Amino acid sequence: MASSTAKQSQKRNVGHALSRFLRFILRQERGSIRFTGDYKCWEDAEKISTGYSAPEILEKTRAAVLKVKAGDAEFERDSVAFNSMQHEFPLLAGLLRVAAAAKGRLSVVDFGGSLGSTYFQSRKFLSIVEDLRWSVVDQPAQVACGQKDFANEQLHFYRTIADCLSEQQPNLLLLSNVIQYLPKPYQFLEDVITLKIPYIIIERTAFSCTGRDRLTVQHVPASIYNVSYPAWFLSEPSLRAILENRYELVCEYPAGEAFHIEDGKAIFKGFQYQLKS
Repeated sequence: MASSTAKQSQKRNVGHALSRFLRFILRQERGSIRFTGDYKCWEDAEKISTGYSAPEILEKTRAAVLKVKAGDAEFERDSVAFNSMQHEFPLLAGLLRVAAAAKGRLSVVDFGGSLGSTYFQSRKFLSIVEDLRWSVVDQPAQVACGQKDFANEQLHFYRTIADCLSEQQPNLLLLSNVIQYLPKPYQFLEDVITLKIPYIIIERTAFSCTGRDRLTVQHVPASIYNVSYPAWFLSEPSLRAILENRYELVCEYPAGEAFHIEDGKAIFKGFQYQLKS
């Protein structure tokens, strides 16, 4: 009996290994996002990249978000439309916490928010918020498209944070999957914390497990959009030191799977902060 049980266990283990191997092969065949290099400066990485402003990115993102707006898809991420909703529950908890603390008012400045992807993904949960304003700050082409095709009473688009602040009074700064794509991410953080926005939520941000900054080039497969652009893997201690000078950490959490880059390991994390008294 013991021998039979051992054989069955061995078969299950072999089956699981084969299943994992087949999933790996399928991922390779479809193509996957890759990060290469260890560049000394942003300009070096930028020279061999197509860049974030490639028209193809905006065109595919617009088509996907239009499907969401029309109810033909549940949500969009990175220009891909999904038919099954994937809720970001730590983010939703943070959004609703800010609204509760402000007695039903939630005014978000979503820096790098594209065409309102996170707004559309979160709107069902946020429908109970009495006073909701969602302001996206992004590149001029994205802002023009957002204003034309997606703006409404709650959703607005601005070219700069300063433009947003001239019309809105945000109580939350959302930085979702954006800091690692800035030429000077730490300088950006140094600047925004002086604005004293009451809450900051950082989502899906890439960190190097070595503890040092690493600058790579991200290659996106043609199945999404065939472009490449510079991408940082940041030092978590460096980022936290800047923020925790003026903000108190509420929580932190994994925001994606750990994975390997060339000669190293990386993780994606999320953080939620509130301004110190």
